[in-house]
Amino acid sequence: MKALLCTRLGGPDDLEVADLSDPPAGSGEAVVKVHAAALNFFDTLIIAGKYQTKPTLPFSPAAELAGVVEGVGPGVISVKPGDRVLGYVGYGAARQRVAIKAELLIAIPEKLDFDHAAGLCVTYGTTLHALKDRARLKSGETLAVLGASGGTGLAAIEIGKLMGARVIACASSAEKIMFAKKHGADDGIDYSTEDLKEALRQKTGGKGIDVIYDPVGGTYSEAALRSIAWQGRFLVVGFAAGEIPKIPLNLMLLKGCDVLGVFWGSFVQRDLEGHRANTRQLVDWCAAGKLSSHVHAVYPLEGAAVALKEIAARQVMGKIILHP
Repeated sequence: MKALLCTRLGGPDDLEVADLSDPPAGSGEAVVKVHAAALNFFDTLIIAGKYQTKPTLPFSPAAELAGVVEGVGPGVISVKPGDRVLGYVGYGAARQRVAIKAELLIAIPEKLDFDHAAGLCVTYGTTLHALKDRARLKSGETLAVLGASGGTGLAAIEIGKLMGARVIACASSAEKIMFAKKHGADDGIDYSTEDLKEALRQKTGGKGIDVIYDPVGGTYSEAALRSIAWQGRFLVVGFAAGEIPKIPLNLMLLKGCDVLGVFWGSFVQRDLEGHRANTRQLVDWCAAGKLSSHVHAVYPLEGAAVALKEIAARQVMGKIILHP
């Protein structure tokens, strides 16, 4: 089988495509023929050795996949050959076949294609966990989404609307704001030209934002937090800007607000049934046309370097999919 491999830590151009033996299905595992694998921002970090997960070399990037079960190992009864599934592997999905714990696979219906299914696990899974399990977002509340046109930001807009929130998309260009509004955002702020703190206050008539969803970090985090409502919730999702902000603790005291960490990967390990329930909900919503799981572009394995560079440059709106 063909596999995209990181054989040495570095950038996208250091990746290579190689031939490997097909994996066997071990005890409790299924072998999935991968029809689509999705890339995320953290793939640019993991291949450079800058992510909290540091796989042994060589490894394949891509944490999520969709495909068809080809075989199962001893003890597997939850899936069978021929089943259409999606799954989260952490890393290793950018190859033609993957051996994965069967308990991490979720069935997908015929009307949900592999490209859109592959992009559901990480960004939408992170977002549903953040908004439902961590922030407990309520209908009628305001939700500000930073980095609103990226994969995670787009998921926050769509799920926030499904949960009944008024969603304010915050992004770095007018084009990205327009894209976010097409996907359901009620309002938008271009923080390349507007003061984020003041704009968020104005959008809420001075009340402040109930829930802030921040996968960006950098200088925007504190500005957004200063606009939060009394007893609001600030979700720490990631640091796509590259800088981990240092937030003055007095802001939390003065606002009576909560700053909530969102570590979805650890949630999956610690609460597998919660993860499975959330993912089934996402599959149902997407199959019903309530989530777009928007695909920005599709590449073969050989095009992964170009794709990862686009992600790193924040040129991607939605998801990048690889076809092994």
